[in-house]
Amino acid sequence: MILKKNINAFKEHIARILYKNNPLNNYFLKNNNSNPSGVLVLIGQDNKNEPCLILNKRSQKVKQPGDLCCPGGGLMPVFDSFSARFMHLPGFPMSKWKYWHDCINLYPDETRQLSLFLANSLREGFEEMRLNPFGISFLGILDPQPLIMFRRVIYPMAGWVESQKRFFPNWEVEKIVNIPFKSLLNPNNYGCYSLEFAHDLQKRYNHQPKDFPCFIHYEKGKKEILWGATYRIIAGFLELTMDFKPPAIETLPVIQRLIENNYVTRKQR
Repeated sequence: MILKKNINAFKEHIARILYKNNPLNNYFLKNNNSNPSGVLVLIGQDNKNEPCLILNKRSQKVKQPGDLCCPGGGLMPVFDSFSARFMHLPGFPMSKWKYWHDCINLYPDETRQLSLFLANSLREGFEEMRLNPFGISFLGILDPQPLIMFRRVIYPMAGWVESQKRFFPNWEVEKIVNIPFKSLLNPNNYGCYSLEFAHDLQKRYNHQPKDFPCFIHYEKGKKEILWGATYRIIAGFLELTMDFKPPAIETLPVIQRLIENNYVTRKQR
């Protein structure tokens, strides 16, 4: 298994598979959307020096409170366009990507758009958790994910956190959650998230009770649930890079939850 190899081999394996699976040709054009966002699938090493996924838990002051998510958010066109010009320079994340020169020669327009969304997600990561943009190595792109309830498309990118161990969440983030890859690859850690929606949400979005696959993570005795678009991104990443698929949803233990009206409304600071 790739996890048993050294860290450099692990990183190279991820970068190679992502590039082979998702070249940039027409990547943004075929997924064009008026409200796009970039997010970073952050991978690093935990206190045991084992590979882990680094996620944010959303605070009660933002939409989707309590959800686990990747750092990222909407574009700031002027600032992010300016920052994107530096992404390939020495010390910046794209300069550490072995496929940069191939992509800029083969897909120049798409590579510039990729730099824009990388700059976007790094800015958001710095704002949300004080992520050091100079400490990230770019690893590749993953399939875009539509957010039906919020009418946007998110563009996930994988990045390796070189050495940063401490993060400082802002008001949008309750805490940082590290999930070891060995836990993500354990079929016993998956469940069926059975959701019911508050009356107003049922009327507004025509949402009826529905079951979703989820990942269950325990941290200091407290249960954290990974589901929704972030789950889809991570599940796709695991299947692609590690040939792992969670068990069928009908075989999984059921966790019930009521989605309240404030799930889609941003609270005041």
